Amino acid sequence: MGQIHSLLDRFGVEEMRRLASLEDKTQRLCVEAAHEVMSDEDQAIGIAHAGFAMAALPHKKISESIWRREGGSIQLLVESGLDKENKAVGVPFGAMARLILLYLQTQAVRTRSREVELGSSMNAWLKAMGVSVGGKTYIAVRDQANRISRCRLTFTRINAGAEIITNGAFVRDAIMPIESENGNQLSFWKEAVRLDEGFYESLIEHPLPLREIAIRQISNKSKAIDIYIWLAYRLHVLNDPLTLSWNTLKNQFGPEYKELRYFKKDIVTPLKIALSVYPEAKVQMDDKYGIILYPSPPPIPEKRIGK
Repeated sequence: MGQIHSLLDRFGVEEMRRLASLEDKTQRLCVEAAHEVMSDEDQAIGIAHAGFAMAALPHKKISESIWRREGGSIQLLVESGLDKENKAVGVPFGAMARLILLYLQTQAVRTRSREVELGSSMNAWLKAMGVSVGGKTYIAVRDQANRISRCRLTFTRINAGAEIITNGAFVRDAIMPIESENGNQLSFWKEAVRLDEGFYESLIEHPLPLREIAIRQISNKSKAIDIYIWLAYRLHVLNDPLTLSWNTLKNQFGPEYKELRYFKKDIVTPLKIALSVYPEAKVQMDDKYGIILYPSPPPIPEKRIGK
C-alpha cells in the first residue's frame, strides 16, 4: 500500500483533507481519489486491451492523420478515417476517447460478444464515470465517437523474433446515428455496435482488468489513465524491483517532448494521481533518477477476473 493510503488508514480522511489543504492541488486530488478507491465496496471490473498499456492514443488533437506509438514489443498504428467528402476526421485523442473505448472493451469481455449495447447503457456508464452526454460535452463526445467509428488500427507485437500483426478497426459499425438537421440529442447512440472481429479476438486474448472506481477518479486525465493502465499491466508480473530512468519513461509516455525537463514537469502529477487510485502499487519516485517499480498485486485479484 502506498504512503497516502497508509496515512489515510492511520489518520482518517478528514485529517488527511486538512493536511492536504495546506499543500498543493495535486495532494488534495490524490487524497480524495485514494479515499474513494479505498471506500469502494462494489469493486466493479473494467477491461482494457493489454496493448494499450504499452502504446496509447494521443492526449491532444494532432494535425497528422496517422499516429504511431511504440512501447516494449508493441507498436500501435492508428489511421484517421474519412468523412463523406473524403476528408480526414482525425485520430481519436484525450480522455473522452479512452472512456468510450473502455466501455466498449469492458462490455465485450463481460458478455463475450462483439455486439455491445449502447443507448441508455452507454449513457449510464459515462455518467458513472463523471461524464454527462449533453450540454458542453455533447460536441466533444460526438467528435470522439466519430473518430473511433471511422479510424483504422494496427497492433504489431514482436514475439520470439516474429512479428504478429493485427489489422482492423475498433468497430465495424458507426457508434452514433447520423445527426438530424436540428441537432436532436435524444437518440445520441445507436442501440448497439459490433466491434471489429480482429480487435475483438485480440481483446479476448489479451484483456487487462482494471478497477472502474479508479477510472472514475481519473476520468478527465488521459495521462493518468495511461499510467494507471501501464502500472496494472507491469507491476504484477515483476519478480524483482525494476528501475526506470526519466529518459526511459519519456520514451514510453512522451517521445514528442524535445527536452527531458519539460516531460518531467508534466508527468509527475499524473503519475502521483495514478498511484493514488492503485493502493496495491509499490512504486518509489526519485526526482533525480526516475522511478523504481516493485512486484505488486494487480488492481483486481486474479480470483475475481472473469466473474
